[in-house]
Amino acid sequence: MGPAGSGKSTVGRALATRLRWTFLDADDLHSEDAIAKMARGTGLDDDDRSGWLDRVNAAMRDAADAGAALVVACSALRERYRTRLANGIPVLHWVHLRTDPATLRHRLEARDGHFAGPALLGTQLEALEPPIDALDVDAAAPVERIVDAICRALRLPC
Repeated sequence: MGPAGSGKSTVGRALATRLRWTFLDADDLHSEDAIAKMARGTGLDDDDRSGWLDRVNAAMRDAADAGAALVVACSALRERYRTRLANGIPVLHWVHLRTDPATLRHRLEARDGHFAGPALLGTQLEALEPPIDALDVDAAAPVERIVDAICRALRLPC
């Protein structure tokens, strides 16, 4: 979890690959309206996120019900969003990818083909409520080092 540009998808894919688990990018579950809004540089509000949070939670519950291990890349910016996402999930670990706003901005300016651009950074950082119950990881580190740190801290079979 973390704001746009923190590396959620990149780290999540690398972790899922290392673990041989399924990867889900929660961005893929946004509505077309929400994607269009973000592409215009407008941040989402709670109403915009409501159905999306339910879809992400449903995908997580489906995986849990099937006994499948899942790595999810999801902003989960507010505590109430994390509570809603975790509803009905028996085992869940939050990993907060933390880095400074300048690094986030640089990454957002450098990436192509994603609806979440640098114009969203302000609203993402405004909404961010750093979790108190998450593994906090320096997102400026190389991806492999981040994955190693996650595996060690959560005692995952990497």
